[in-house]
Amino acid sequence: MLKCPPGLRAVRTGLVTKVHKIINARPPSLLERERGCGFMANEISRRNFFTPNISNMGGNLVNKTKGDRVIWGIVIILTLVSLLVVYSSTGSLAYKYSRSTESYLFKQFGFIILGVLIIYFAHRVNYTIYSRIALPLFIVSVLLLIYTLFFGQTLNAGTRWIKLPVINMTFQTSDLAKLSLFMYLSRQLSRKQAVIKDFKKGFLPVIIPVVITCLFIMPANLSTALLIGGTSILIMFIGRVSTKHILLTIGIVSIPVIILFSVAVSTYDKTEHRAKDIPAIFSVGRVPTWISRIQTFMYSNKEDANEKLFQINQAKIAIAKGSWFGLGPGNSQARNFLPHSYSDFIFAIILEEYGLLGGTFMVFIYLLFLYRCIRLYRKCPYAFGAFLALALSFMLVIQAIANMGVNVNIFPNTGVTLPLVSMGGSSFLFTCLSIGSILSVARNVEQLEGQPPPPPEGGTVEKIVAKSTKD
Repeated sequence: MLKCPPGLRAVRTGLVTKVHKIINARPPSLLERERGCGFMANEISRRNFFTPNISNMGGNLVNKTKGDRVIWGIVIILTLVSLLVVYSSTGSLAYKYSRSTESYLFKQFGFIILGVLIIYFAHRVNYTIYSRIALPLFIVSVLLLIYTLFFGQTLNAGTRWIKLPVINMTFQTSDLAKLSLFMYLSRQLSRKQAVIKDFKKGFLPVIIPVVITCLFIMPANLSTALLIGGTSILIMFIGRVSTKHILLTIGIVSIPVIILFSVAVSTYDKTEHRAKDIPAIFSVGRVPTWISRIQTFMYSNKEDANEKLFQINQAKIAIAKGSWFGLGPGNSQARNFLPHSYSDFIFAIILEEYGLLGGTFMVFIYLLFLYRCIRLYRKCPYAFGAFLALALSFMLVIQAIANMGVNVNIFPNTGVTLPLVSMGGSSFLFTCLSIGSILSVARNVEQLEGQPPPPPEGGTVEKIVAKSTKD
């Protein structure tokens, strides 16, 4: 048997002793690492040292962020646009209240941070919980609408707000009403699919909440009531509500709208280009304002120096100056003359600073958001989640189209904001809550993909589509 030479034995013994000292003693210092001492122990130490830090530095938060990545990207893009345009368009507001534009920038940044947190926590909630709270939330929203009508705070010639005493912030109750209504409407549509064609059992439980909400919103905000009603009709049509019932509803709603337009036409003198006195029966609440806006939209010319045309004329000037490529970020000239350039007419500032290409990009972003939500509707196995995602997305995109249409003078002035872009407030935060609810549906769809879940009450989307093709 070969014996190990004494010299080699000593070397081996020394090496073993050194390894034992490295493993059993303290971790190697930075100087020892640089010198290459204790290689095996170094690798173990590095692995144990760096792995926990990756998860601690936001890794868990990122891993828990689920849902449609494209919708998350759209949220990031729109909030970045919001920061740029709000900072650019608040010069007149800062001058009016003797503040700096940076203060409004930081205020908007704070709203964005709060809004993103709302989206994150809302998307972590299982969307079936929204079905459970839909009814009590709807009841609370109706009570708040009634309170607003009698005791609300009047701003911009409309009683639409209540003031929260602790945080001293105005809160538009119609924003909560929109969200709660579409949650409850989605719940009703998913539960009434078996009797949805029946007038008493299927149609009335669906239409009554819509009528109640619109009636209480209409006296202070007709445009929002019309948008909510139109979106609800669209969702009911997709939800297989009988076409004759929908047409009956549209016919009944059209009667006061036709009367309003008839009064606006009959009380306007086309030869002298001025409005006549309206009958006393129509001089109630905001009805004269509605008639005036219809007349301004129908009969105004660009040569008219009417005070009511000032806002839309300034928006047209901003759009004309923007041309194809715009004046560049922060170079708007109309922002100092255009009223509400940071909210209702923020799209005109976007067209001025970023041009027609920038405006087209904004339209594309909202349509992409709608496409992703329709795709989510088709993939969602549960009827409530599918209707919820579709209703909230239609609400936001129709609101965006209405705002853009007003800015380019396609629609009469409505007073609705551009979702996720206009300066922050209760509307911004409830928009974030709506997007969080949509992402909650998307997150659950991701988890359920490839698994055939049992159908809940109301059936699956596939069954609804199959029934609609038979009908």
